[in-house]
Amino acid sequence: MQLDFKLNLDFLQAKSPPLIGVDISTSSIKMVELGDAGKGLRRIERYVIEPLAKEAVADGNIVNLEAVAEAIKHAWRHMGTRTKNVALALPAAAVITKKIIVPAGLNDNELELQVESEANQYIPFALDEVNLDFQVLGPAPSNPEEVEVLIAASRKEKVDDRVAAIESAGLKALVLDVESFATQTAYELIAPQLPESGHDQMIAIVDIGSTMIHVNVLLNNQSVYTREQTFGGNNLTQEIQRRYSLSAEEAEIAKRNGGLPENYGQEVLQPFLDALALEVARALQFFFSSTQFNRVDHILLAGGCAMIPGVDEAVAQRAQVRTSIANPFANMAISSHIKPRQLAQDAPILLTACGLAMRRFDP
Repeated sequence: MQLDFKLNLDFLQAKSPPLIGVDISTSSIKMVELGDAGKGLRRIERYVIEPLAKEAVADGNIVNLEAVAEAIKHAWRHMGTRTKNVALALPAAAVITKKIIVPAGLNDNELELQVESEANQYIPFALDEVNLDFQVLGPAPSNPEEVEVLIAASRKEKVDDRVAAIESAGLKALVLDVESFATQTAYELIAPQLPESGHDQMIAIVDIGSTMIHVNVLLNNQSVYTREQTFGGNNLTQEIQRRYSLSAEEAEIAKRNGGLPENYGQEVLQPFLDALALEVARALQFFFSSTQFNRVDHILLAGGCAMIPGVDEAVAQRAQVRTSIANPFANMAISSHIKPRQLAQDAPILLTACGLAMRRFDP
């Protein structure tokens, strides 16, 4: 999916310039830079995961612009790149999307007028308060003389906050995407790892971050269902705090680096994994009950919680669905200064940033 929210950004050039994918989440800044390894092969050049100050980002909104800009600046320095052009994304909840049908053969001006006219019906804000973009998806399913167009709109302040954070860090925003679309772009790298390359299968991408579970169910790389549930890694951090009388910072460090008492695995981690697996199974039940679909063939786990050993087995057992950890880099070349084992561990948290970095290769 290729949306740029009409920022008058000069990314549509004959040869796409180098680009960093930047994912601004609740707990960290993730950056990924990809290169071309030849013969259609991609290479991961460098990446970084930079922790964010607590509550600098809340519910997908930038609350502390200065803290976010500072974290972006640190992340960029740690990456050791010269590339300053970035692709970033808005949370799906901050974007209104709608598919419309319009006559085929419209020129650009006619199409833009038609889109604005249709957008007025679906967007509960004045058009001068939003950034509006659209993409022609292809012929309409029911009539070859019409085309299907995807409209996307977001409040200007949501767009401006993210662009301001990037620019305050001394970087340049070239592409603004939607997180769920970036995830779908990254999924295209994972599909070949699945049986039949995932063709005609219901694939649930379940991204479990620090506070939210994001579910995106795809059929042939088209999203057929999305849902968010409140649950995430902070639940585990809080239980570690409570059980072992630690501060939030100490609990977070202990969770990531180990060093907790022997009973941690059995008494704290396992109940958390059980609760997480139950939440995923519940999300799938909501999917079945609110759509015409009655199966999921494969679950791909992403986000920080996907880095916890054993989480895939816990989810597979509870949901009774094949489950694996998302790794968009599995078939990529890896630059010499990246440790393959560390990359494999970090891969599920880099899914959105990887999808954004792939925008470098847009035609």
